[in-house]
Amino acid sequence: MFDVTLNEENMVIQDGTSEGTQVKYKKDGFWYKLDNDGNEGLCEYLASELLRFTDLDKNEYIVYEQGLINGKPGCRSKDFFANDSEEFITFYRLYYNQYGRNLADVLAKYDTMEERIEYTTQFILKTCDIDITDYLRKIFTLDRIILNEDRHVNNLAIISTDSGFRPAPIFDNGRSLLTANKSVREQLGIEENVKRVIAKPFSGSHQKLFEYFGEGFKLNTKKALEWLNTEPPSRERDVLIYQIERCC
Repeated sequence: MFDVTLNEENMVIQDGTSEGTQVKYKKDGFWYKLDNDGNEGLCEYLASELLRFTDLDKNEYIVYEQGLINGKPGCRSKDFFANDSEEFITFYRLYYNQYGRNLADVLAKYDTMEERIEYTTQFILKTCDIDITDYLRKIFTLDRIILNEDRHVNNLAIISTDSGFRPAPIFDNGRSLLTANKSVREQLGIEENVKRVIAKPFSGSHQKLFEYFGEGFKLNTKKALEWLNTEPPSRERDVLIYQIERCC
């Protein structure tokens, strides 16, 4: 775990479509963010560590580390850009730059999940000349396991490079594992709370998104569970164990 002191010079405020605008910091090649409403740093750590037990390449997801930021819990991740010319662009920002509108508002006008997905994938294809279907397949496979309730269009992104565009690594998994989720009721157990979780951005159902896109990666469940049994006890760890046993 890290322990770092940051000041206003390191602060980067990112607005968008999340549950709440989050203050982030950047220092010495690392991005930092404080826990906001729950144990988001723990969830980021657990989600990225889980992906180590899959067949995804290491550059397909961001690795998060738990620690203390000015004495408060949070997490950090390394800057993943290959060079200074690369630019991180969320789907929200890309659409706003192109049309001056919020992509989430546009998607809400469509009646079906399939229409929302088709509209988004075609927009990215026409604008950036890349097919993001496989990218979304991997993300929604993960979100089904970790119960991510915050996969809005500012948590989907591409990278602009000198030679074109590529999908961003999977990032921002903090509102998962029943932490900081508005649907959660503390008086209920894991099984009941899992039923209450609401997905984003194309459907409220993680299962429907998973069934539409199909499996995005293979998980070594045995090794993943062995690792989790070495982690300190927490509700988030217990939820992840429950989900692996249920989904995988």
